[in-house]
Amino acid sequence: MQYDLLIHNIGQLILPKETTKPLKGEEMKQLKVKVNAALAIKDGKIAWIGTNSEANHLQTKESLDAKQKVVSPGLVDPHTHLVFGGSREKELALKQAGVPYLDILAKGGGILSTVEATRKATEEELVEKASFHLKRILSYGVTTLEAKSGYGLDPETELKQLKVVKKLNEKYPISIISTFLGPHAIPPTYKGNESEFLNEMVRLLDTVNEENLGEFADIFCETGVFTTEQSEYFLQKAKEKGFGLKIHADEIDSLGGTELAVKLGATSADHLVAASDEAITMLSNSDTVAVLLPGTTFYLGKDSYARARKMIDEGVAVALATDFNPGSCVTENLQLIMSLAALKLRMTPEEIWNAVTVNAAFAIGKGEEAGTLTIGHNANFVLWDIPNYMYLPYHFGVNHTNSVYVSGKKVWGRNENV
Repeated sequence: MQYDLLIHNIGQLILPKETTKPLKGEEMKQLKVKVNAALAIKDGKIAWIGTNSEANHLQTKESLDAKQKVVSPGLVDPHTHLVFGGSREKELALKQAGVPYLDILAKGGGILSTVEATRKATEEELVEKASFHLKRILSYGVTTLEAKSGYGLDPETELKQLKVVKKLNEKYPISIISTFLGPHAIPPTYKGNESEFLNEMVRLLDTVNEENLGEFADIFCETGVFTTEQSEYFLQKAKEKGFGLKIHADEIDSLGGTELAVKLGATSADHLVAASDEAITMLSNSDTVAVLLPGTTFYLGKDSYARARKMIDEGVAVALATDFNPGSCVTENLQLIMSLAALKLRMTPEEIWNAVTVNAAFAIGKGEEAGTLTIGHNANFVLWDIPNYMYLPYHFGVNHTNSVYVSGKKVWGRNENV
């Protein structure tokens, strides 16, 4: 056989475990790393994996000397709010001055500011803005990500956000999983009548389905937003309509959102900073992935991070994500999140790599398509300018990506235009 591309002289080839379920407990602590390795691509798929010496016998149209670089699967970011209008940098000084978020909100700031800007923006303007962020996400080695709506809080704008996600998916090589997060907050016009708003979002699910605009449904279950009962009502309706389920749960208070995720068989429960011991036990007995967002805790200046160490040690499947959004975590850099996971969540390098590849893929229902380097799967991989896999979370705040490949084609390279 003649291969299309051979990557040889790989210093370390990261090969997360091939599995039909997310990795849990001891499995998260194990990472297969092949040294002095090579891989070959045919028709955009991984076609061969072996040692550098074995690669000498292969026939190939093109070859690339990795020069002992580390090669990994393309990273997966399973929680972003990619599409939004405006920005909120003026609020940072107010936060530093100790102005409460509710006061900022009362003055038209906070999420309501983003909602207003997103409503005013045209579809084309949102595509242009999101493209800027998406290219940056790709430059950090991410080849698959999830993108939520949630900055419309009305049918027209929610659908507009989801249509933008669909256009981005068609325009760029990165694979985007779309999530409908209509119940992200309660619009001021519905205060005291939350059930009416929730029913409006339930009705909107049918349109999202008909126009093929979302694979998952999500809701913000938190004090001052939606109760556990309201969240169960919405998610149950979404489940009946065929959506995968996700939930923003237990970020500030332990309301039972994590337990609800397990009860309903949600694909993921996200945030979980305040998840109870009982909730962690329930997660460990399920395949619901705990998506942890340490960048949000860091950006908001909070002291308490999600208890990743307890979760992993008790057998929970853990993934990591940026939570990229304009208000509480303004970064596209999943590599920075990997460093925060080491420094603040006390995760090991092996656990971190599994959390941004195979488990992150399972957190968005793509565990058998993304997050691993498997023969027959799409050749989505990254060459890293690092001496070994442990180095990336250790050296924080810079971009370690050398080049990014999707389906065997180079889509981003250092010092090259995207």
